Amino acid sequence: MRVRSGRTVRDLRRENRTAVLQRLYFDGPLSRFSLGPATGLSSGSISNVVAELVTDGLVEEAGSVESAGGRPRTLLRVSPTSGYMIGVDVGETRIRIELFDLTLTELARVERPLEAAGPRRIDRYEVTVVVQHLREGITEVLRRAGIAPERLLGVGIGVPGIVARTADGAVVHGQTIGWDAVPLERMLRDSHLLPETVPYYIDNGAKTLGQAEMWFGAGRGARGAVVVLFGSGVGACVVSDDTRTGRAIEWGHLTVRVRGRRCRCGAQGCLEAYAGAEALLERWAEAGGRPPADADEETALTAMLAAAYPEPGPDGAAPRADATALAVLEETAEYLGAGFSDLINLFQPERILVGGWAGLQLGTRFLDSVRSYATSYALSYPAANVRIDLGTFGPDAVTVGAGILPLADFFARGGHRTEPEREEPLPAWRTTLQERAAH
Repeated sequence: MRVRSGRTVRDLRRENRTAVLQRLYFDGPLSRFSLGPATGLSSGSISNVVAELVTDGLVEEAGSVESAGGRPRTLLRVSPTSGYMIGVDVGETRIRIELFDLTLTELARVERPLEAAGPRRIDRYEVTVVVQHLREGITEVLRRAGIAPERLLGVGIGVPGIVARTADGAVVHGQTIGWDAVPLERMLRDSHLLPETVPYYIDNGAKTLGQAEMWFGAGRGARGAVVVLFGSGVGACVVSDDTRTGRAIEWGHLTVRVRGRRCRCGAQGCLEAYAGAEALLERWAEAGGRPPADADEETALTAMLAAAYPEPGPDGAAPRADATALAVLEETAEYLGAGFSDLINLFQPERILVGGWAGLQLGTRFLDSVRSYATSYALSYPAANVRIDLGTFGPDAVTVGAGILPLADFFARGGHRTEPEREEPLPAWRTTLQERAAH
């Protein structure tokens, strides 16, 4: 049966289930009485939907609360054990794999280092090696937690690069890591690691970070935000609503200097060639600085910041700052401010949030300077209405956001593991057009 809007009764039921699940998830525990105003549904609809969700094992009682003059009201919450998700971060130096219950409580974690096999950093991303790490890590977290694969709602994977959707599944175009149309989803499917009923959700790592910040972090409640990810490289995600998935953008490959430094993507003058951690350390060394030998990027960046902004000693006197490191970082703050101004002018967000391991390190030192440059380069009206802050998630943000991807899809389907098959006939216009096409 169809209603006037073109949606079916089945669609409306699914939307009602989604509304109740989301409110219980974000604001629960709640009583049936409180769910009405929170969702806009009638008391009858609330009773029907809650009864369905309890029968399906998705919602459970969570105590009671006194009411004004009546019987205590039973509180409801989403059942933590009604589903499980895996979140994966294919990062710059390691692959992190985490298993969560439905409330995003971590149940198990595995990390696999990505070690370069040759003189070029890009070797660590050899596709078959990454797939093997994923296979072993996913198997391991399930084993440690004692969770059967069939109970998974899905596996979310954050990757560096652009993700295209094809008939063959998600294909990754990771130019900076040497991935040219890698059919990652098909490779995982062909390994028969998980049952066919368990979906993979493969997306850009900056997008999964944005998902985490908007659902649970500093983006919560914003109508529009940009979440930027700083690691070895630079990425961003644009989000227009705190409960919807965002859109990854290759902000790191915005040209900030014509015929400038060569970026690892092959182009010249990209923001990433000046602001990514890898580029920052290279520029420090080129200017005569002394990054610690044989240290990983995180350790080397920590050393650079300590050299530029030395802490006072026991006697209260601060050592002399490394002028070379300080000059490189100050120049970087201006490049970042210019890059932020483009985000402000293009998207006019309420908030810009800085995340990623390098972003959190850098932001604590010179975010004020970046704000100043951003507002000076941007148009005055949108610049006056944006807040630039650090994200609230640490280095686990990408895995948390990746774990949210299957959860968001699960909610969108009203808590059904698969989309229910439609029994309604096709609209008359569609049937007519199909008949014409057949001739």
